[in-house]
Amino acid sequence: MLIVGLTGSIGMGKTTVAQRLRELGIAVFDADAEVHRLYAGPLAADIETAFPGTTTGGTVDRAKLSAHLVNAPQDFARLEAIVHPAVRAGERAFLHEQSNARAAIAVLEIPLLLEARSEHLVDAVVVVSADAETQRRRVLERPGMSAEKLDALLRRQVPDDEKRRRAHFVVDTSKTIPECHAQVDAIVARLESRRGTAFERHWLK
Repeated sequence: MLIVGLTGSIGMGKTTVAQRLRELGIAVFDADAEVHRLYAGPLAADIETAFPGTTTGGTVDRAKLSAHLVNAPQDFARLEAIVHPAVRAGERAFLHEQSNARAAIAVLEIPLLLEARSEHLVDAVVVVSADAETQRRRVLERPGMSAEKLDALLRRQVPDDEKRRRAHFVVDTSKTIPECHAQVDAIVARLESRRGTAFERHWLK
Protein backbone atom coordinates (compact mmCIF):
# COMPACT_ATOMS: atom_id res chain seq x y z
CA MET A 1 0.00 0.00 0.00
CA LEU A 2 1.25 3.47 -0.94
CA ILE A 3 0.73 6.16 1.70
CA VAL A 4 0.30 9.68 0.35
CA GLY A 5 0.60 12.76 2.51
CA LEU A 6 -1.73 15.53 1.32
CA THR A 7 -0.79 18.92 2.68
CA GLY A 8 -0.71 22.64 2.02
CA SER A 9 -1.14 25.92 3.85
CA ILE A 10 -4.47 27.34 4.96
CA GLY A 11 -6.82 28.32 2.14
CA MET A 12 -4.93 26.45 -0.57
CA GLY A 13 -7.73 24.05 -1.52
CA LYS A 14 -6.91 20.79 0.25
CA THR A 15 -10.62 20.00 0.64
CA THR A 16 -11.17 20.22 -3.12
CA VAL A 17 -8.26 17.89 -3.82
CA ALA A 18 -9.30 15.44 -1.10
CA GLN A 19 -12.82 15.30 -2.51
CA ARG A 20 -11.48 14.49 -5.96
CA LEU A 21 -9.35 11.69 -4.51
CA ARG A 22 -12.45 10.23 -2.84
CA GLU A 23 -14.32 10.45 -6.15
CA LEU A 24 -11.51 8.35 -7.62
CA GLY A 25 -12.12 5.70 -4.96
CA ILE A 26 -9.18 6.56 -2.72
CA ALA A 27 -9.78 6.78 1.03
CA VAL A 28 -8.63 9.99 2.74
CA PHE A 29 -8.06 10.48 6.45
CA ASP A 30 -8.85 14.10 7.36
CA ALA A 31 -6.69 15.15 10.31
CA ASP A 32 -8.68 18.37 10.79
CA ALA A 33 -11.94 16.41 10.99
CA GLU A 34 -10.35 14.10 13.54
CA VAL A 35 -9.33 17.10 15.65
CA HIS A 36 -12.94 18.35 15.52
CA ARG A 37 -14.11 14.93 16.73
CA LEU A 38 -11.56 14.91 19.55
CA TYR A 39 -12.49 18.46 20.58
CA ALA A 40 -16.15 17.42 20.77
CA GLY A 41 -15.47 15.19 23.75
CA PRO A 42 -12.50 12.80 23.97
CA LEU A 43 -9.87 15.49 24.62
CA ALA A 44 -12.05 18.28 26.02
CA ALA A 45 -11.21 17.59 29.66
CA ASP A 46 -7.46 17.48 28.98
CA ILE A 47 -7.61 20.74 27.05
CA GLU A 48 -9.70 22.44 29.74
CA THR A 49 -7.11 21.41 32.33
CA ALA A 50 -4.28 22.82 30.21
CA PHE A 51 -6.18 25.92 29.09
CA PRO A 52 -8.90 26.79 31.63
CA GLY A 53 -12.00 28.42 30.20
CA THR A 54 -11.60 27.12 26.65
CA THR A 55 -14.42 24.55 26.79
CA THR A 56 -18.20 24.83 26.99
CA GLY A 57 -20.49 21.96 27.96
CA GLY A 58 -17.78 19.34 27.65
CA THR A 59 -16.69 20.51 24.19
CA VAL A 60 -13.71 22.63 23.21
CA ASP A 61 -14.82 26.11 22.19
CA ARG A 62 -12.58 26.65 19.16
CA ALA A 63 -13.08 30.43 19.19
CA LYS A 64 -11.95 30.67 22.83
CA LEU A 65 -9.01 28.33 22.25
CA SER A 66 -7.99 30.26 19.14
CA ALA A 67 -8.19 33.57 21.01
CA HIS A 68 -5.99 32.15 23.77
CA LEU A 69 -3.39 30.93 21.27
CA VAL A 70 -3.31 34.22 19.39
CA ASN A 71 -2.40 35.92 22.66
CA ALA A 72 -0.05 33.14 23.82
CA PRO A 73 1.46 31.47 20.73
CA GLN A 74 4.02 29.76 22.95
CA ASP A 75 1.18 27.49 24.12
CA PHE A 76 0.82 25.83 20.72
CA ALA A 77 3.41 23.26 21.77
CA ARG A 78 1.39 22.30 24.86
CA LEU A 79 -1.75 21.90 22.76
CA GLU A 80 0.06 19.83 20.17
CA ALA A 81 1.41 17.54 22.89
CA ILE A 82 -2.19 16.75 23.83
CA VAL A 83 -3.69 16.52 20.35
CA HIS A 84 -1.02 14.99 18.14
CA PRO A 85 -0.77 11.55 19.82
CA ALA A 86 -4.54 11.11 19.59
CA VAL A 87 -4.60 12.12 15.93
CA ARG A 88 -1.69 9.78 15.21
CA ALA A 89 -3.66 6.91 16.77
CA GLY A 90 -6.55 7.71 14.43
CA GLU A 91 -4.21 7.75 11.44
CA ARG A 92 -2.76 4.38 12.43
CA ALA A 93 -6.21 2.80 12.78
CA PHE A 94 -7.21 4.21 9.37
CA LEU A 95 -4.09 2.85 7.67
CA HIS A 96 -4.52 -0.59 9.20
CA GLU A 97 -8.13 -0.59 8.00
CA GLN A 98 -7.02 0.33 4.48
CA SER A 99 -4.26 -2.26 4.51
CA ASN A 100 -6.70 -4.97 5.60
CA ALA A 101 -8.97 -3.89 2.73
CA ARG A 102 -5.98 -4.27 0.37
CA ALA A 103 -6.14 -0.66 -0.77
CA ALA A 104 -3.45 0.27 -3.27
CA ILE A 105 -3.30 3.90 -2.07
CA ALA A 106 -4.32 5.58 1.20
CA VAL A 107 -4.14 9.31 1.81
CA LEU A 108 -3.40 11.17 5.03
CA GLU A 109 -4.58 14.78 4.78
CA ILE A 110 -2.30 16.53 7.27
CA PRO A 111 -2.12 20.34 7.11
CA LEU A 112 1.09 20.56 9.16
CA LEU A 113 2.86 17.52 7.68
CA LEU A 114 5.93 19.49 6.61
CA GLU A 115 5.96 21.76 9.66
CA ALA A 116 6.19 18.62 11.82
CA ARG A 117 8.87 17.20 9.51
CA SER A 118 6.80 14.03 9.20
CA GLU A 119 7.50 13.30 5.54
CA HIS A 120 9.16 10.04 6.53
CA LEU A 121 5.75 8.69 7.59
CA VAL A 122 4.47 8.72 4.00
CA ASP A 123 5.71 7.50 0.62
CA ALA A 124 4.83 10.62 -1.38
CA VAL A 125 3.97 14.21 -0.52
CA VAL A 126 1.33 16.11 -2.51
CA VAL A 127 1.29 19.84 -1.80
CA VAL A 128 -1.82 21.87 -2.63
CA SER A 129 -0.92 25.42 -3.59
CA ALA A 130 -2.26 28.68 -4.99
CA ASP A 131 -0.98 32.21 -5.40
CA ALA A 132 -0.82 34.36 -2.27
CA GLU A 133 -3.60 36.69 -3.38
CA THR A 134 -6.01 33.81 -3.97
CA GLN A 135 -5.08 32.22 -0.67
CA ARG A 136 -5.67 35.42 1.28
CA ARG A 137 -9.00 36.12 -0.40
CA ARG A 138 -10.27 32.61 0.33
CA VAL A 139 -9.26 32.67 3.97
CA LEU A 140 -10.58 36.13 4.75
CA GLU A 141 -13.98 35.08 3.37
CA ARG A 142 -14.30 32.54 6.19
CA PRO A 143 -16.54 33.42 9.15
CA GLY A 144 -14.62 34.70 12.14
CA MET A 145 -11.37 35.13 10.24
CA SER A 146 -9.38 38.35 10.40
CA ALA A 147 -6.17 39.57 8.80
CA GLU A 148 -4.47 39.41 12.22
CA LYS A 149 -5.52 35.81 12.76
CA LEU A 150 -4.47 34.83 9.25
CA ASP A 151 -1.05 36.43 9.65
CA ALA A 152 -0.58 34.59 12.95
CA LEU A 153 -1.44 31.28 11.28
CA LEU A 154 0.87 31.92 8.35
CA ARG A 155 3.78 32.67 10.68
CA ARG A 156 3.46 29.12 12.02
CA GLN A 157 3.39 27.51 8.59
CA VAL A 158 6.24 26.65 6.26
CA PRO A 159 6.22 29.15 3.37
CA ASP A 160 4.42 27.93 0.27
CA ASP A 161 7.48 28.08 -1.97
CA GLU A 162 9.39 25.85 0.43
CA LYS A 163 6.47 23.40 0.55
CA ARG A 164 6.53 23.23 -3.23
CA ARG A 165 10.24 22.43 -3.13
CA ARG A 166 9.74 19.63 -0.63
CA ALA A 167 6.80 18.08 -2.51
CA HIS A 168 6.84 15.10 -4.83
CA PHE A 169 3.77 16.53 -6.58
CA VAL A 170 2.05 19.94 -6.56
CA VAL A 171 -1.61 20.71 -7.32
CA ASP A 172 -2.22 24.35 -8.30
CA THR A 173 -5.78 25.19 -7.23
CA SER A 174 -5.70 28.78 -8.45
CA LYS A 175 -6.92 27.33 -11.75
CA THR A 176 -10.47 26.15 -12.54
CA ILE A 177 -12.02 23.13 -10.82
CA PRO A 178 -11.78 20.97 -13.98
CA GLU A 179 -8.10 21.92 -14.33
CA CYS A 180 -7.54 21.08 -10.66
CA HIS A 181 -9.23 17.69 -11.12
CA ALA A 182 -7.11 16.98 -14.19
CA GLN A 183 -3.95 17.61 -12.16
CA VAL A 184 -5.14 15.25 -9.41
CA ASP A 185 -6.07 12.56 -11.95
CA ALA A 186 -2.62 12.78 -13.54
CA ILE A 187 -0.90 12.49 -10.16
CA VAL A 188 -2.97 9.46 -9.21
CA ALA A 189 -2.07 7.80 -12.52
CA ARG A 190 1.61 8.24 -11.66
CA LEU A 191 1.16 7.06 -8.07
CA GLU A 192 -0.52 3.84 -9.15
CA SER A 193 2.79 2.48 -10.45
CA ARG A 194 4.66 3.17 -7.21
CA ARG A 195 5.26 0.70 -4.41
CA GLY A 196 5.01 1.97 -0.86
CA THR A 197 7.24 1.08 2.10
CA ALA A 198 6.14 3.62 4.74
CA PHE A 199 3.40 1.40 6.17
CA GLU A 200 5.82 -1.43 6.93
CA ARG A 201 8.48 0.98 8.21
CA HIS A 202 6.38 3.18 10.49
CA TRP A 203 2.78 2.05 10.98
CA LEU A 204 2.71 -1.69 11.64
CA LYS A 205 3.20 -1.47 15.42
